Amino acid sequence: MNNMNLTMLTDFYEITMANGYFNNGWKDKIAYFDMFFRKVPDNGGFAIMAGVEQVIQYLKNLEFNKDDIDYLRNRNQFSEEFLDYLRNFKFSCDVWAVPEGTPIFPNEPVVIVRGPVIEAQFIETMILLTINHQSLIATKSNRIVRAAQGRAVMEFGSRRAQGYDGAIFGARAAYIGGCVGTACTIAEKEFNIPAIGTMAHSWIQMFPDELEAFKSYARTYPDNCTLLVDTYNVLKSGVPNAIKAFKEEVVPRGFRPKGIRIDSGDITYLSKAARKMLDEAGFQDCGIVASNSLDEFIIRDILTQGAQVDLFGVGERLITSRSEPVFGGVYKLVAVEENGKIVPKIKLSENVGKVTNPGFKQIYRLYDRESKKAIADVITANDEVIDEDKPYEIFDPEYTWKRKVLTGFSAQKLLVQIFDRGQCVYESPSTQQIKEFCKNQVDNLWDEVKRFENPHKYYVDLSKKLWDIKQGLLQSYSVR
Repeated sequence: MNNMNLTMLTDFYEITMANGYFNNGWKDKIAYFDMFFRKVPDNGGFAIMAGVEQVIQYLKNLEFNKDDIDYLRNRNQFSEEFLDYLRNFKFSCDVWAVPEGTPIFPNEPVVIVRGPVIEAQFIETMILLTINHQSLIATKSNRIVRAAQGRAVMEFGSRRAQGYDGAIFGARAAYIGGCVGTACTIAEKEFNIPAIGTMAHSWIQMFPDELEAFKSYARTYPDNCTLLVDTYNVLKSGVPNAIKAFKEEVVPRGFRPKGIRIDSGDITYLSKAARKMLDEAGFQDCGIVASNSLDEFIIRDILTQGAQVDLFGVGERLITSRSEPVFGGVYKLVAVEENGKIVPKIKLSENVGKVTNPGFKQIYRLYDRESKKAIADVITANDEVIDEDKPYEIFDPEYTWKRKVLTGFSAQKLLVQIFDRGQCVYESPSTQQIKEFCKNQVDNLWDEVKRFENPHKYYVDLSKKLWDIKQGLLQSYSVR
Protein backbone atom coordinates (compact mmCIF):
# COMPACT_ATOMS: atom_id res chain seq x y z
CA MET A 1 0.00 0.00 0.00
CA ASN A 2 2.66 2.52 1.05
CA ASN A 3 4.92 1.66 -1.90
CA MET A 4 2.31 2.14 -4.61
CA ASN A 5 2.95 5.11 -6.92
CA LEU A 6 -0.32 7.03 -6.91
CA THR A 7 0.78 9.89 -9.16
CA MET A 8 -1.51 8.75 -11.97
CA LEU A 9 -4.52 8.50 -9.67
CA THR A 10 -5.99 11.60 -11.27
CA ASP A 11 -8.75 12.63 -13.61
CA PHE A 12 -7.48 12.54 -17.18
CA TYR A 13 -8.43 16.17 -17.73
CA GLU A 14 -5.76 17.16 -15.21
CA ILE A 15 -3.18 15.82 -17.69
CA THR A 16 -4.82 17.30 -20.78
CA MET A 17 -5.07 20.69 -19.07
CA ALA A 18 -1.45 20.40 -17.93
CA ASN A 19 -0.45 19.79 -21.53
CA GLY A 20 -2.50 22.83 -22.58
CA TYR A 21 -0.90 25.05 -19.93
CA PHE A 22 2.52 23.82 -21.02
CA ASN A 23 1.86 24.54 -24.69
CA ASN A 24 0.60 28.03 -23.81
CA GLY A 25 3.80 28.82 -21.94
CA TRP A 26 2.04 28.80 -18.57
CA LYS A 27 3.92 26.01 -16.80
CA ASP A 28 5.35 28.54 -14.32
CA LYS A 29 2.21 30.68 -13.93
CA ILE A 30 1.21 30.85 -10.25
CA ALA A 31 -2.35 29.88 -9.33
CA TYR A 32 -4.29 29.49 -6.09
CA PHE A 33 -6.83 26.73 -5.49
CA ASP A 34 -9.22 26.17 -2.56
CA MET A 35 -10.71 22.90 -1.44
CA PHE A 36 -14.00 23.37 0.41
CA PHE A 37 -17.35 21.62 0.83
CA ARG A 38 -20.87 22.97 0.55
CA LYS A 39 -23.02 20.78 2.83
CA VAL A 40 -22.53 18.84 6.05
CA PRO A 41 -23.50 15.16 5.63
CA ASP A 42 -26.73 14.01 7.28
CA ASN A 43 -27.80 17.67 7.66
CA GLY A 44 -25.49 17.88 10.64
CA GLY A 45 -24.13 21.02 12.25
CA PHE A 46 -20.45 20.44 11.43
CA ALA A 47 -17.96 18.04 9.87
CA ILE A 48 -14.58 16.73 11.02
CA MET A 49 -11.39 17.38 9.04
CA ALA A 50 -9.38 14.23 8.28
CA GLY A 51 -6.94 12.88 5.71
CA VAL A 52 -4.18 15.51 5.83
CA GLU A 53 -1.46 12.98 6.66
CA GLN A 54 -2.29 10.93 3.55
CA VAL A 55 -2.24 14.09 1.40
CA ILE A 56 1.22 14.83 2.78
CA GLN A 57 2.46 11.35 1.93
CA TYR A 58 1.05 11.64 -1.59
CA LEU A 59 2.70 15.01 -2.23
CA LYS A 60 6.03 13.82 -0.85
CA ASN A 61 6.07 10.96 -3.36
CA LEU A 62 4.69 12.78 -6.40
CA GLU A 63 6.70 11.70 -9.46
CA PHE A 64 6.12 10.23 -12.92
CA ASN A 65 7.95 6.94 -13.44
CA LYS A 66 8.92 5.31 -16.71
CA ASP A 67 5.70 3.31 -16.93
CA ASP A 68 3.67 6.50 -16.50
CA ILE A 69 5.58 8.27 -19.28
CA ASP A 70 5.31 5.26 -21.60
CA TYR A 71 1.55 5.09 -21.01
CA LEU A 72 1.11 8.77 -21.83
CA ARG A 73 3.31 8.51 -24.91
CA ASN A 74 1.14 5.68 -26.23
CA ARG A 75 -1.90 7.96 -26.05
CA ASN A 76 -0.40 9.93 -28.94
CA GLN A 77 -1.73 13.18 -27.48
CA PHE A 78 1.33 14.69 -25.86
CA SER A 79 4.57 16.13 -27.19
CA GLU A 80 7.97 14.82 -26.16
CA GLU A 81 8.68 18.23 -24.64
CA PHE A 82 5.69 17.87 -22.31
CA LEU A 83 6.59 14.26 -21.48
CA ASP A 84 10.14 15.39 -20.70
CA TYR A 85 8.67 18.01 -18.35
CA LEU A 86 6.72 15.28 -16.56
CA ARG A 87 9.77 13.01 -16.44
CA ASN A 88 11.63 15.72 -14.50
CA PHE A 89 8.57 16.79 -12.49
CA LYS A 90 9.24 18.06 -8.98
CA PHE A 91 6.48 19.30 -6.69
CA SER A 92 7.12 22.91 -5.67
CA CYS A 93 3.80 24.28 -4.36
CA ASP A 94 2.89 25.90 -1.06
CA VAL A 95 0.06 24.12 0.76
CA TRP A 96 -2.00 25.13 3.79
CA ALA A 97 -4.59 22.94 5.53
CA VAL A 98 -6.89 22.90 8.53
CA PRO A 99 -5.39 20.38 11.01
CA GLU A 100 -7.02 16.97 11.23
CA GLY A 101 -9.64 16.61 13.94
CA THR A 102 -10.84 20.21 13.60
CA PRO A 103 -14.59 20.82 13.21
CA ILE A 104 -15.11 22.38 9.77
CA PHE A 105 -18.03 24.10 8.11
CA PRO A 106 -19.35 24.66 4.58
CA ASN A 107 -17.69 27.09 2.18
CA GLU A 108 -14.52 27.68 4.15
CA PRO A 109 -11.23 26.60 2.51
CA VAL A 110 -9.90 23.54 4.33
CA VAL A 111 -6.95 23.13 1.93
CA ILE A 112 -5.26 25.91 -0.05
CA VAL A 113 -2.67 25.25 -2.76
CA ARG A 114 -0.46 27.93 -4.30
CA GLY A 115 2.06 27.20 -7.01
CA PRO A 116 2.68 26.61 -10.72
CA VAL A 117 -0.71 25.98 -12.24
CA ILE A 118 0.19 22.59 -13.74
CA GLU A 119 1.20 21.28 -10.31
CA ALA A 120 -1.59 22.94 -8.36
CA GLN A 121 -4.23 21.71 -10.83
CA PHE A 122 -2.81 18.21 -11.15
CA ILE A 123 -3.21 17.29 -7.46
CA GLU A 124 -6.94 18.13 -7.39
CA THR A 125 -8.23 14.57 -7.63
CA MET A 126 -6.07 13.08 -4.92
CA ILE A 127 -6.69 15.92 -2.48
CA LEU A 128 -10.44 15.60 -2.98
CA LEU A 129 -10.40 11.82 -2.84
CA THR A 130 -8.41 11.75 0.39
CA ILE A 131 -10.02 14.59 2.33
CA ASN A 132 -13.55 13.79 1.15
CA HIS A 133 -13.37 10.15 2.20
CA GLN A 134 -11.72 10.50 5.59
CA SER A 135 -13.67 13.62 6.56
CA LEU A 136 -16.89 11.79 5.68
CA ILE A 137 -16.08 8.80 7.89
CA ALA A 138 -14.66 10.89 10.73
CA THR A 139 -17.85 12.99 10.70
CA LYS A 140 -20.09 9.91 10.77
CA SER A 141 -18.00 8.34 13.51
CA ASN A 142 -18.24 11.46 15.63
CA ARG A 143 -22.03 11.49 15.30
CA ILE A 144 -22.24 7.84 16.36
CA VAL A 145 -19.86 8.33 19.27
CA ARG A 146 -21.87 11.30 20.53
CA ALA A 147 -25.08 9.28 20.25
CA ALA A 148 -23.53 6.62 22.49
CA GLN A 149 -23.47 9.13 25.37
CA GLY A 150 -20.10 8.16 26.81
CA ARG A 151 -20.25 4.48 25.95
CA ALA A 152 -17.40 3.18 23.84
CA VAL A 153 -17.86 2.61 20.09
CA MET A 154 -15.77 0.18 18.02
CA GLU A 155 -15.48 0.34 14.23
CA PHE A 156 -16.52 -3.06 12.85
CA GLY A 157 -16.90 -2.33 9.13
CA SER A 158 -13.83 -3.62 7.27
CA ARG A 159 -15.64 -6.34 5.34
CA ARG A 160 -18.32 -3.91 4.14
CA ALA A 161 -16.01 -1.06 3.13
CA GLN A 162 -15.61 -0.01 -0.50
CA GLY A 163 -12.24 -1.64 -1.06
CA TYR A 164 -9.24 -2.18 1.13
CA ASP A 165 -8.24 1.50 1.19
CA GLY A 166 -11.78 2.27 2.34
CA ALA A 167 -11.36 -0.20 5.19
CA ILE A 168 -7.88 0.91 6.25
CA PHE A 169 -8.24 4.67 5.99
CA GLY A 170 -11.86 4.45 7.08
CA ALA A 171 -10.67 2.83 10.31
CA ARG A 172 -8.19 5.68 10.77
CA ALA A 173 -10.88 8.30 10.21
CA ALA A 174 -13.34 6.52 12.51
CA TYR A 175 -10.74 6.53 15.27
CA ILE A 176 -10.10 10.25 14.77
CA GLY A 177 -13.86 10.80 15.05
CA GLY A 178 -13.94 9.08 18.44
CA CYS A 179 -14.07 5.29 18.10
CA VAL A 180 -11.99 3.43 20.69
CA GLY A 181 -10.70 0.85 18.23
CA THR A 182 -11.32 -1.15 15.09
CA ALA A 183 -11.75 -4.71 13.88
CA CYS A 184 -9.23 -3.94 11.11
CA THR A 185 -5.93 -5.52 12.13
CA ILE A 186 -3.75 -3.67 9.63
CA ALA A 187 -5.01 -0.35 11.02
CA GLU A 188 -3.27 -1.17 14.31
CA LYS A 189 -0.08 -2.06 12.45
CA GLU A 190 -0.13 1.09 10.30
CA PHE A 191 -1.61 3.67 12.70
CA ASN A 192 -1.38 2.13 16.18
CA ILE A 193 -5.18 2.05 16.46
CA PRO A 194 -6.28 -0.69 18.91
CA ALA A 195 -7.46 -3.76 17.01
CA ILE A 196 -10.33 -5.41 18.87
CA GLY A 197 -12.15 -8.67 18.23
CA THR A 198 -13.59 -11.78 19.84
CA MET A 199 -15.22 -14.53 17.79
CA ALA A 200 -17.65 -15.24 14.98
CA HIS A 201 -20.67 -17.50 15.07
CA SER A 202 -18.59 -20.10 13.23
CA TRP A 203 -16.50 -20.61 16.40
CA ILE A 204 -19.57 -21.75 18.31
CA GLN A 205 -20.81 -23.85 15.39
CA MET A 206 -17.50 -25.71 15.18
CA PHE A 207 -18.00 -27.28 18.61
CA PRO A 208 -20.45 -30.02 19.60
CA ASP A 209 -22.41 -27.54 21.71
CA GLU A 210 -22.42 -23.89 22.69
CA LEU A 211 -21.20 -24.42 26.25
CA GLU A 212 -18.10 -26.30 25.13
CA ALA A 213 -17.37 -23.55 22.58
CA PHE A 214 -17.57 -20.94 25.31
CA LYS A 215 -15.47 -22.92 27.77
CA SER A 216 -12.79 -23.56 25.17
CA TYR A 217 -12.56 -19.86 24.33
CA ALA A 218 -12.52 -18.94 28.03
CA ARG A 219 -9.64 -21.35 28.65
CA THR A 220 -7.71 -19.74 25.78
CA TYR A 221 -8.41 -16.11 26.74
CA PRO A 222 -9.39 -16.05 30.42
CA ASP A 223 -8.03 -12.53 30.89
CA ASN A 224 -10.01 -11.05 27.98
CA CYS A 225 -13.10 -13.19 27.59
CA THR A 226 -16.06 -11.78 25.65
CA LEU A 227 -18.55 -14.37 24.39
CA LEU A 228 -20.97 -14.08 21.45
CA VAL A 229 -24.32 -15.22 22.84
CA ASP A 230 -26.81 -15.03 19.94
CA THR A 231 -25.81 -18.01 17.76
CA TYR A 232 -28.79 -20.03 18.95
CA ASN A 233 -30.91 -18.29 21.60
CA VAL A 234 -29.64 -15.33 23.62
CA LEU A 235 -31.68 -15.78 26.79
CA LYS A 236 -32.39 -19.52 26.82
CA SER A 237 -28.88 -20.74 26.07
CA GLY A 238 -26.43 -17.99 25.17
CA VAL A 239 -26.31 -16.00 28.39
CA PRO A 240 -26.78 -19.05 30.72
CA ASN A 241 -23.94 -20.89 28.97
CA ALA A 242 -21.74 -17.78 29.10
CA ILE A 243 -22.34 -17.55 32.84
CA LYS A 244 -21.37 -21.22 33.27
CA ALA A 245 -18.19 -20.72 31.24
CA PHE A 246 -17.28 -17.66 33.27
CA LYS A 247 -17.76 -19.53 36.56
CA GLU A 248 -15.94 -22.69 35.46
CA GLU A 249 -13.08 -21.34 33.37
CA VAL A 250 -12.53 -17.63 33.98
CA VAL A 251 -13.04 -17.00 37.69
CA PRO A 252 -11.04 -20.06 38.88
CA ARG A 253 -8.05 -18.70 36.93
CA GLY A 254 -8.21 -15.43 38.86
CA PHE A 255 -9.88 -13.27 36.21
CA ARG A 256 -13.21 -11.59 35.68
CA PRO A 257 -15.25 -11.94 32.48
CA LYS A 258 -14.89 -9.08 30.03
CA GLY A 259 -18.33 -9.22 28.43
CA ILE A 260 -20.98 -10.78 26.25
CA ARG A 261 -21.89 -9.66 22.75
CA ILE A 262 -25.37 -9.54 21.22
CA ASP A 263 -25.37 -9.36 17.42
CA SER A 264 -29.05 -9.78 16.52
CA GLY A 265 -32.58 -9.40 17.79
CA ASP A 266 -34.16 -6.64 19.85
CA ILE A 267 -31.08 -5.12 21.48
CA THR A 268 -33.07 -3.14 24.04
CA TYR A 269 -35.11 -6.10 25.32
CA LEU A 270 -32.27 -8.61 25.18
CA SER A 271 -29.71 -6.35 26.85
CA LYS A 272 -32.09 -5.58 29.73
CA ALA A 273 -32.78 -9.26 30.33
CA ALA A 274 -29.13 -10.22 29.93
CA ARG A 275 -28.07 -7.51 32.38
CA LYS A 276 -30.42 -8.90 35.00
CA MET A 277 -29.14 -12.45 34.50
CA LEU A 278 -25.48 -11.40 34.69
CA ASP A 279 -26.09 -9.31 37.81
CA GLU A 280 -27.91 -12.13 39.55
CA ALA A 281 -24.98 -14.44 38.75
CA GLY A 282 -22.56 -12.03 40.41
CA PHE A 283 -21.14 -10.56 37.23
CA GLN A 284 -22.21 -6.96 37.64
CA ASP A 285 -18.86 -5.94 36.13
CA CYS A 286 -19.40 -7.96 32.94
CA GLY A 287 -20.06 -5.62 30.03
CA ILE A 288 -22.61 -5.98 27.27
CA VAL A 289 -21.54 -5.33 23.68
CA ALA A 290 -24.14 -4.69 20.99
CA SER A 291 -23.72 -4.81 17.22
CA ASN A 292 -26.01 -5.45 14.21
CA SER A 293 -26.48 -2.63 11.64
CA LEU A 294 -26.31 0.21 14.15
CA ASP A 295 -26.07 3.93 13.51
CA GLU A 296 -26.45 7.10 15.58
CA PHE A 297 -30.25 7.10 15.37
CA ILE A 298 -30.70 3.47 16.42
CA ILE A 299 -28.19 3.90 19.24
CA ARG A 300 -29.94 7.03 20.45
CA ASP A 301 -33.33 5.32 20.37
CA ILE A 302 -32.36 2.12 22.18
CA LEU A 303 -30.58 4.08 24.89
CA THR A 304 -33.66 6.23 25.34
CA GLN A 305 -35.59 2.96 25.76
CA GLY A 306 -33.22 1.86 28.51
CA ALA A 307 -30.93 -0.54 26.68
CA GLN A 308 -28.23 -1.91 28.98
CA VAL A 309 -25.31 -1.65 26.57
CA ASP A 310 -21.76 -0.72 27.58
CA LEU A 311 -20.08 -0.81 24.19
CA PHE A 312 -21.26 -0.62 20.58
CA GLY A 313 -19.72 -2.27 17.54
CA VAL A 314 -20.74 -0.33 14.43
CA GLY A 315 -19.96 -1.62 10.96
CA GLU A 316 -21.40 -0.94 7.53
CA ARG A 317 -23.37 2.20 8.40
CA LEU A 318 -20.20 3.80 9.75
CA ILE A 319 -17.48 2.65 7.34
CA THR A 320 -19.61 3.59 4.30
CA SER A 321 -21.50 6.48 5.90
CA ARG A 322 -24.49 4.69 4.45
CA SER A 323 -27.04 7.40 5.20
CA GLU A 324 -25.11 9.94 3.11
CA PRO A 325 -22.04 8.42 1.45
CA VAL A 326 -20.72 11.51 -0.36
CA PHE A 327 -18.87 14.38 1.31
CA GLY A 328 -18.99 16.64 -1.72
CA GLY A 329 -15.79 18.66 -1.38
CA VAL A 330 -14.74 20.67 -4.44
CA TYR A 331 -11.49 22.25 -5.65
CA LYS A 332 -11.72 25.65 -7.31
CA LEU A 333 -9.36 28.25 -8.77
CA VAL A 334 -9.57 31.41 -6.64
CA ALA A 335 -6.63 33.56 -7.77
CA VAL A 336 -3.62 33.87 -10.06
CA GLU A 337 -0.49 36.00 -9.88
CA GLU A 338 0.17 38.68 -12.49
CA ASN A 339 3.52 40.48 -12.24
CA GLY A 340 3.83 39.41 -8.62
CA LYS A 341 0.36 40.66 -7.67
CA ILE A 342 -2.49 38.38 -6.54
CA VAL A 343 -5.48 38.72 -8.88
CA PRO A 344 -8.67 37.20 -7.37
CA LYS A 345 -10.82 34.91 -9.53
CA ILE A 346 -14.47 33.97 -9.03
CA LYS A 347 -16.79 31.28 -10.37
CA LEU A 348 -20.36 32.45 -10.93
CA SER A 349 -23.54 30.43 -10.81
CA GLU A 350 -27.29 30.97 -10.84
CA ASN A 351 -27.18 28.97 -7.62
CA VAL A 352 -25.95 31.51 -5.05
CA GLY A 353 -24.44 28.76 -2.92
CA LYS A 354 -22.10 27.82 -5.75
CA VAL A 355 -20.57 31.27 -6.22
CA THR A 356 -17.01 30.93 -4.94
CA ASN A 357 -15.15 33.15 -2.48
CA PRO A 358 -12.23 34.68 -4.40
CA GLY A 359 -8.64 35.36 -3.45
CA PHE A 360 -5.92 34.05 -1.14
CA LYS A 361 -7.57 33.55 2.25
CA GLN A 362 -7.25 32.64 5.92
CA ILE A 363 -9.85 31.39 8.41
CA TYR A 364 -10.16 32.74 11.94
CA ARG A 365 -12.18 30.89 14.57
CA LEU A 366 -13.56 33.28 17.17
CA TYR A 367 -13.99 32.01 20.74
CA ASP A 368 -15.84 33.56 23.64
CA ARG A 369 -13.17 34.25 26.25
CA GLU A 370 -15.45 33.41 29.17
CA SER A 371 -17.10 30.19 28.00
CA LYS A 372 -14.28 29.13 25.63
CA LYS A 373 -16.96 28.15 23.12
CA ALA A 374 -16.59 28.85 19.41
CA ILE A 375 -18.77 31.76 18.28
CA ALA A 376 -18.19 31.91 14.52
CA ASP A 377 -15.61 31.48 11.77
CA VAL A 378 -14.51 34.43 9.68
CA ILE A 379 -12.93 33.96 6.26
CA THR A 380 -10.54 36.82 5.62
CA ALA A 381 -8.03 37.91 3.02
CA ASN A 382 -4.73 36.22 3.85
CA ASP A 383 -3.03 39.44 4.95
CA GLU A 384 -5.76 40.47 7.40
CA VAL A 385 -5.29 40.38 11.16
CA ILE A 386 -8.24 40.36 13.55
CA ASP A 387 -7.56 42.55 16.58
CA GLU A 388 -8.89 40.75 19.66
CA ASP A 389 -8.80 43.94 21.72
CA LYS A 390 -11.28 45.82 19.55
CA PRO A 391 -14.98 45.16 18.84
CA TYR A 392 -15.36 43.13 15.66
CA GLU A 393 -18.46 43.07 13.49
CA ILE A 394 -19.49 39.84 11.79
CA PHE A 395 -22.25 39.61 9.20
CA ASP A 396 -23.94 37.00 7.07
CA PRO A 397 -22.37 37.09 3.56
CA GLU A 398 -25.76 36.52 1.90
CA TYR A 399 -28.10 38.33 4.29
CA THR A 400 -25.86 41.23 5.20
CA TRP A 401 -28.43 42.82 7.51
CA LYS A 402 -27.75 39.96 9.93
CA ARG A 403 -24.92 41.54 11.89
CA LYS A 404 -23.38 41.22 15.33
CA VAL A 405 -20.59 43.12 17.09
CA LEU A 406 -18.35 40.84 19.14
CA THR A 407 -16.30 41.79 22.19
CA GLY A 408 -14.42 39.67 24.70
CA PHE A 409 -13.32 37.12 22.12
CA SER A 410 -10.10 35.44 21.07
CA ALA A 411 -9.21 34.72 17.42
CA GLN A 412 -7.33 31.66 16.24
CA LYS A 413 -6.06 31.02 12.71
CA LEU A 414 -7.17 27.63 11.42
CA LEU A 415 -5.06 27.15 8.29
CA VAL A 416 -1.47 26.07 8.90
CA GLN A 417 1.24 25.68 6.27
CA ILE A 418 2.20 22.10 5.51
CA PHE A 419 4.36 22.61 2.38
CA ASP A 420 6.70 25.48 1.56
CA ARG A 421 7.88 25.46 -2.07
CA GLY A 422 7.40 21.71 -2.23
CA GLN A 423 9.09 20.87 1.08
CA CYS A 424 7.00 19.53 3.96
CA VAL A 425 7.26 21.93 6.91
CA TYR A 426 4.60 20.31 9.09
CA GLU A 427 5.15 17.69 11.76
CA SER A 428 2.14 15.42 11.69
CA PRO A 429 0.73 14.47 15.09
CA SER A 430 0.03 10.83 15.89
CA THR A 431 -3.40 9.42 15.22
CA GLN A 432 -3.94 9.26 18.98
CA GLN A 433 -3.07 12.95 19.34
CA ILE A 434 -5.45 13.83 16.50
CA LYS A 435 -8.25 11.87 18.17
CA GLU A 436 -7.75 13.71 21.47
CA PHE A 437 -7.52 17.05 19.65
CA CYS A 438 -10.79 16.28 17.86
CA LYS A 439 -12.56 15.52 21.13
CA ASN A 440 -11.37 18.78 22.68
CA GLN A 441 -12.34 20.82 19.61
CA VAL A 442 -15.85 19.31 19.45
CA ASP A 443 -16.25 20.05 23.16
CA ASN A 444 -15.67 23.73 22.28
CA LEU A 445 -18.83 23.80 20.16
CA TRP A 446 -22.19 24.76 21.66
CA ASP A 447 -24.51 21.81 22.24
CA GLU A 448 -27.03 23.42 19.91
CA VAL A 449 -24.58 23.02 17.00
CA LYS A 450 -24.21 19.32 17.87
CA ARG A 451 -27.89 18.42 17.56
CA PHE A 452 -28.56 15.57 15.11
CA GLU A 453 -31.75 17.16 13.83
CA ASN A 454 -32.16 20.85 13.02
CA PRO A 455 -28.82 21.90 14.50
CA HIS A 456 -28.15 25.56 15.15
CA LYS A 457 -26.42 27.13 12.15
CA TYR A 458 -22.83 27.93 12.98
CA TYR A 459 -21.94 31.13 11.18
CA VAL A 460 -19.14 31.27 8.66
CA ASP A 461 -18.84 34.92 7.70
CA LEU A 462 -16.66 36.91 5.33
CA SER A 463 -14.53 39.80 6.53
CA LYS A 464 -15.55 43.21 5.20
CA LYS A 465 -12.43 43.30 3.02
CA LEU A 466 -13.10 39.88 1.47
CA TRP A 467 -16.79 40.67 1.02
CA ASP A 468 -15.85 43.87 -0.85
CA ILE A 469 -13.48 41.93 -3.12
CA LYS A 470 -16.24 39.43 -3.91
CA GLN A 471 -18.86 42.11 -4.54
CA GLY A 472 -16.47 44.00 -6.79
CA LEU A 473 -15.96 40.92 -8.96
CA LEU A 474 -19.68 40.20 -9.07
CA GLN A 475 -20.42 43.76 -10.19
CA SER A 476 -17.66 43.69 -12.80
CA TYR A 477 -19.15 40.58 -14.41
CA SER A 478 -22.73 41.89 -14.21
CA VAL A 479 -21.93 44.83 -16.50
CA ARG A 480 -20.13 42.78 -19.16
